[in-house]
Amino acid sequence: MKSILIPVESHAAISAVLETARLLALRFGSYMEGVALGPDLTQIVAADFSLDGVMFDDNVRHDLLEDARSTFETFMRDNAIAPHAGDWQKPSYGWRKDVLVSDNGVGEYGRVFDIIAVGRPGAGPQQPRKSTLESALIESGRPLLIAPPRAPAQLGECIAIAWNGSSETARSVALAMPLLLLAKDVPVFSIPGSSLPGPNEEQLVENLQRHGVAARAIAAHATAKTPGLAVLVTARSVGADLLIKGGYTQSRLRQMIFGGATSQILAEANLPVFMAH
Repeated sequence: MKSILIPVESHAAISAVLETARLLALRFGSYMEGVALGPDLTQIVAADFSLDGVMFDDNVRHDLLEDARSTFETFMRDNAIAPHAGDWQKPSYGWRKDVLVSDNGVGEYGRVFDIIAVGRPGAGPQQPRKSTLESALIESGRPLLIAPPRAPAQLGECIAIAWNGSSETARSVALAMPLLLLAKDVPVFSIPGSSLPGPNEEQLVENLQRHGVAARAIAAHATAKTPGLAVLVTARSVGADLLIKGGYTQSRLRQMIFGGATSQILAEANLPVFMAH
């Protein structure tokens, strides 16, 4: 995971996103590239984005670009991370200049990165937008590192896998293999009644162990009221600092209408989530 794309905008969780990405970069000596996030002219009227009535002209665009760049570069300087200068063995950063990308643009540009770091969506104008996360997840073909509102103290020492037998979760596990190989503990569990036909968690553990992953099967928390809550409670009970889960095993429309594990995790997770679709 040598390249991390970080969409940057002024929301309440941006510091947590940057810190969570930094923790990942420390494990792999990764290059982190920031890009300013905002709508293009056709997206200003989207329901989840507002400029509070301010005309979106060149001056506003310039201010958004400069605010995002300053936020990103100040964080990197404060954490003693240098601009990239040809050394791919230690963390470094770069900035995509003079470009304000839309949510869809994040998904498109993210296809050439190993992973995209975003914030856990929340309600309100000062929270990360769910549309950003969904565009990155669905359009990029790459995994996401979803930061909680408060960044963890460490990342990747204990990685919990919420296994449900789906192709989305199988893809998430495969893409997370570099992290899994470095982890000290990888507890794997399934939520009763939520798995699809196919291999169970013990079979996944057996295959991970073939690769040298410190995987073990555990029982899921039995008293949680919903599958999503059961995932989060189980991950917390083993001290996980990262959760791996497939994104939207059910359709997004079904999740929106009826709820689902992905929706609840995106709303309530207090640990970083590694997710692919």
